[in-house]
Amino acid sequence: MARLPRRPRSKRGLLAVISGTVAVVVVAAFALIYFVIFPTSSPPPFGLTASTKTTPVSSGTQLAGRWTIAAGSQAGYRVREKLAFLPAISDAVGRTSAITGEATSTESNAVLTATAASFVIDVYMLKSNESLRDQHIHTIGLQSATYPKATFVLATPLTVPANALSGRVVDATATGVLTIHGTAKRVSIPLQIRLSSSRIQAVGSFTFPWGEFNMTAPSVGGFVSVTDRATMEFELDLRRA
Repeated sequence: MARLPRRPRSKRGLLAVISGTVAVVVVAAFALIYFVIFPTSSPPPFGLTASTKTTPVSSGTQLAGRWTIAAGSQAGYRVREKLAFLPAISDAVGRTSAITGEATSTESNAVLTATAASFVIDVYMLKSNESLRDQHIHTIGLQSATYPKATFVLATPLTVPANALSGRVVDATATGVLTIHGTAKRVSIPLQIRLSSSRIQAVGSFTFPWGEFNMTAPSVGGFVSVTDRATMEFELDLRRA
């Protein structure tokens, strides 16, 4: 006959069994949150693929003029979350296509220069893979219910390297005033740019400590929080107005 499990011989033994059971349940719940609720993968950062087959800008194409945001443009955030003292497996990423804006360019001796540009992002519309996260940033961290718009206004002309006319991806830097959470800062954002006869593509990102824009790193009950730096990233597709 099979033996029945021994019962604890004392209250101390009973408490030990109960404590052990509670510990197992807590660890299991912790693991569930960590491996199931937290994302195990996230969208990669925006980037322009450097293709070996490029399409040069057609000879005679006039690139000077006004360009506006077109469908396919996106912007958003990227942060690394933490569960208690453990970092998440991948980044939390939220994005939106609710972007408006335009750029004005001039052209001289086959060199394109953006003389003005301004963009507005509706950060209240940011969506990630987790609806609870999206709700929380309305009132903590980004506080998008109070500060629903983020903006960027170019402060100095941006000259696009001449070899961009070959259709290659080139590097440039946009210097301007970035406003997030109602706080404006002059920043320089590294860009990747690609030109064609009918479109201008620009990809960039900017990483900053939360406090730089008077934000406090989000924390939910002190259990789920984020690291002390956040990244704003974007992918803009501009077409002739």
